[in-house]
Amino acid sequence: MEQTVLRPKPMPGQNRREEEGGRGPVRRPHAAPRRGRRPRTLPLGLGAATALLLCGMALGIAAAALTGIGGPSRQAPPPAPAAHATPTAAPAPPGATLGVEVADGEKAGALVVAVHVPGPGYTAGLVRGDLVLQLGAARVDTAAGLARAVSRSRPGRAVLLTVRHASGAYQQLTVTPGLVT
Repeated sequence: MEQTVLRPKPMPGQNRREEEGGRGPVRRPHAAPRRGRRPRTLPLGLGAATALLLCGMALGIAAAALTGIGGPSRQAPPPAPAAHATPTAAPAPPGATLGVEVADGEKAGALVVAVHVPGPGYTAGLVRGDLVLQLGAARVDTAAGLARAVSRSRPGRAVLLTVRHASGAYQQLTVTPGLVT
């Protein structure tokens, strides 16, 4: 009788058949079959990739046709100038800007929600959360009011700006509006 205590136990993943003389193939329960898969997988993968590519091209062509991108222009030709026609108006001159984005405040004033860096507002010391109350002699009640006041100001000329900071402190800043091109 053979003592079982002295016989080594098989390692995980080894089969008892290997020890008994190698009868039969080694069974790997958790491994995928190794042969026969690759020849089927390659043509199926290439076919799927081709189908996706063709569908994408068809969708792109359909979208271009619907939006009119890349096709011939379907606009009417410009009318011929008449002998007595007046010349067209010149483009509007560039306007002034503070380089800030504002929204309507809870009370009177324009709330600064973003300051462009670099820009006139950043140079003057405006920060997000400031409430613009006055620009020069013009009182600012809304964001549209600030836009009107800035558009009336001359670019390059310093203007006094009255703001209330988020802390509640009032401050007068000197800002020089820049040009919008």
